[in-house]
Amino acid sequence: RYFLVGSNPAETKYRVLKIDRTEPKDLVIIDDKHVYTQQEVRELLGRLDLGNRTKIGQKGSSGLSRAVSAFGVVGFVRFLEGYYIVLITKRRKMADIGGHAIYKIEDTNMIYIPNDSVRVTHPDEARYLRIFQNVDLSSNFYFSYSYDLSHSLQYNLTVLRMPLETLKTETTQTRQESFDIFEDEGLSTQGGSGVFGICSKPYEKYVWNGKLLDAVKNTIHRDWLLYIIHGFCGQSKLLIYGRPIYVTLIARRSSKFAGTRFLKRGANCEGDVANEVETEQILYDASVMSFSAGSYSSYVQVRGSVPLYWSQDISTMMPKPPITLDQADPFAHVAALHFDQMLQRFGSPIIILNLVKEREKRKHERILSEELVAAVTYLNQFLPPEHAIIYIPWDMAKYTKSKLCNVLDRLNVIAESVVKKTGFFVNRPDSYCSILRPDEKWKELGGYVVSTGRLQTGVLRTNCVDCLDRTNTAQFMVGKCALAYQLYSLGLIDKPNLQFDTDAVRLFEELYEDHGDTLSLQYGGSQLVHRVKTYRKIAPWTQHSKDIMQTLSRYYSNAFS
Repeated sequence: RYFLVGSNPAETKYRVLKIDRTEPKDLVIIDDKHVYTQQEVRELLGRLDLGNRTKIGQKGSSGLSRAVSAFGVVGFVRFLEGYYIVLITKRRKMADIGGHAIYKIEDTNMIYIPNDSVRVTHPDEARYLRIFQNVDLSSNFYFSYSYDLSHSLQYNLTVLRMPLETLKTETTQTRQESFDIFEDEGLSTQGGSGVFGICSKPYEKYVWNGKLLDAVKNTIHRDWLLYIIHGFCGQSKLLIYGRPIYVTLIARRSSKFAGTRFLKRGANCEGDVANEVETEQILYDASVMSFSAGSYSSYVQVRGSVPLYWSQDISTMMPKPPITLDQADPFAHVAALHFDQMLQRFGSPIIILNLVKEREKRKHERILSEELVAAVTYLNQFLPPEHAIIYIPWDMAKYTKSKLCNVLDRLNVIAESVVKKTGFFVNRPDSYCSILRPDEKWKELGGYVVSTGRLQTGVLRTNCVDCLDRTNTAQFMVGKCALAYQLYSLGLIDKPNLQFDTDAVRLFEELYEDHGDTLSLQYGGSQLVHRVKTYRKIAPWTQHSKDIMQTLSRYYSNAFS
């Protein structure tokens, strides 16, 4: 057998899993659900060690040998023979949210479970193993032991804030939704006033190892289950008059219609779109760490391909393969499913910012716009007018080329109107100074004001054709606008405005560039071609040659690798 021994960080509580190695095909895992102390675990392992020695009296032979040390279980996978266990062997701390560490996977290890004596070999096993290992788990996969990365901060904090009473009634009705994590310590019976621990189910769409955990999800204690997201995570620190403010950017990539540029375009029949990424910017004051007493704020926005059936044929070897609509969808069925998902997760209004080119000599990108407008117009008939999908077309390429206006100023106007409609999340009520010196912009801010703070309702969904360069710049401008409101709501600046050449914005811009580069490498195979600087028209000449290199490397990776 393999014994998997896990402990809490302080090494005071332990759990043990027994994995049977005599089954050639099936996975047999026994979880005794018992929480051991350090002493008990030592005794248990000592007994196993003694009981499994070969000959009594032999000094050298031990019955138990350590196979591997790891930081968590990614999951279990089987191809044509028996099961493998995938373990995280190296990790790096990337960010900290209210004392919850977020780690990036640096290295993993696959261990074959069945013993050699029962192994039934299959000639193709090695090939499948190689294909599986092509997914490099050390490239931008993140996990946290104590924080749910698949949901937004707003969701996590509002669920935590649910009053104890509603929890009690819920716990009795649905045991599987949120269960008492202290049930085995016998705390929950004392005079009816139990201590409740809430466990929200992760949001399937952004979890990448859901399939690998399916085999064990219902048999082992949920403390073993580690849900992994893919995307980007970065954190920077600002000092504002001695107050430590952490700015965190988390991007969650959808695992549902994942794949690279040109090969994955548009939507699938369930309404999941290609290159769908949810970006969340979290701001908090680290002088008070707890979620209940500290100041936390977040803003969420989404990018994703145009939700239609469309594709590009890459066999032609053109730099811009023609866009073809594969299936007529007169009743906007795919788009309906897609916006349905979004409305369920974010509420209304859903705002679409479409940055696709409008004026072209040869009709190329415009095909998508025309279909999207038709779909949105059709769907809005079935929504009450106050919850209608808002559609903003804005040809970014055209404005970049024109000499008259500054792209980013125009984007800023759009960003202001968007943030005004959606609002943002903050977990503390407005500060007194905003009553003393009322700010015009602040009074008009949308969202949902509750006694404990503000909630974001609805979301901005930005797209161009690839959802890489133009989208990232637009998202940065909206993020910058939201950042000003976030800083204002935490009482750090006196007006909800931020200038471009300030340290805060420069730091934020770097975070966004990193975020854009990472997502671009995952989907398009190169870093960003157009950066925020390009659109500000202050990029040096050296930048243009870099751009050409990126375009070529992108073309190469699309065509050949």
